[in-house]
Amino acid sequence: MKLVTYRASVEDAATLGAVVDGFVVDVARLGQAVGVDLPGTMLGFIDRGLMTQKALQRLLDAGLEALPPQVVLPLPNVTLLAPIPRPRKNIFGIGLNYVEHVAESARTLDTAKDLPSEPVIFSKPTTTVIGPGEPIRHNAEVTQQMDWEVELAAIIGTTARRVSEEAALNHVFGYSVMIDVSARDCRRAGQWIVSKGQDSFAPFGPCIVTADEVGDPHDLTLWLTVNGVEKQRSNTRHMLFKIPELIADISKGMTLEPGDIIATGTPEGVGAGRDPQEWLWPGDVVECGVDGIGQLRHSVIAV
Repeated sequence: MKLVTYRASVEDAATLGAVVDGFVVDVARLGQAVGVDLPGTMLGFIDRGLMTQKALQRLLDAGLEALPPQVVLPLPNVTLLAPIPRPRKNIFGIGLNYVEHVAESARTLDTAKDLPSEPVIFSKPTTTVIGPGEPIRHNAEVTQQMDWEVELAAIIGTTARRVSEEAALNHVFGYSVMIDVSARDCRRAGQWIVSKGQDSFAPFGPCIVTADEVGDPHDLTLWLTVNGVEKQRSNTRHMLFKIPELIADISKGMTLEPGDIIATGTPEGVGAGRDPQEWLWPGDVVECGVDGIGQLRHSVIAV
């Protein structure tokens, strides 16, 4: 399934939808119409587990023509929000997780030239999250080196505590797209949260595709352009630490809970790695995508 959080109008509350053939099906209203208890939020849906997911899938499998017309809206008529507009806790970011990005970072960002022996984990606060089309906020008083990083995001579906690599993917609910916006001049004594954690620094969406529809998450092309010029293109097969390794490593000491988000790292092509270096400025437009998941488009504005 392809799941979104959306508003039908500016007055409406955010609600859970399923995208089918260019339409959005209101999940909670569908449940009410057919007498099935279905939640109206993404976190509520993830919390309910596999049985609820299967119940919704059975209803959608009947086809749009079999659904009550009042629960179906054309996709262009709604406003998509971040799939999880306010995560329960900070996003787990993964640094230096593509070999070529390790090399370019060592050249320009004073990071180690050797490949990391274990995942490099940092944190992005929940206030970094913005939805499709929302502006990335450039505060010139704070940064003059705003950079881009396209990433595959993995969303946890069931509690993971000290899980093995072999069992790790069983805990994944689905996948989405995230831009890990970074202020390269805001790193402090090796700590990244000010660099990575500013408002609007985690564009997220446009949807979550459930894990059963993704197949192999380590064979997905991801790309990013700035003002129409391609800056990044790679494949998730080039991750240094694959998603099972990330989940196993994080869950050794920190419990992963339903709805938690892991941004799995970016490939080469970031602005800091270019010669000369390139940065994002107000007026720029960033577009990116992960094949089979979706695309994002964001303008940069001055604040």
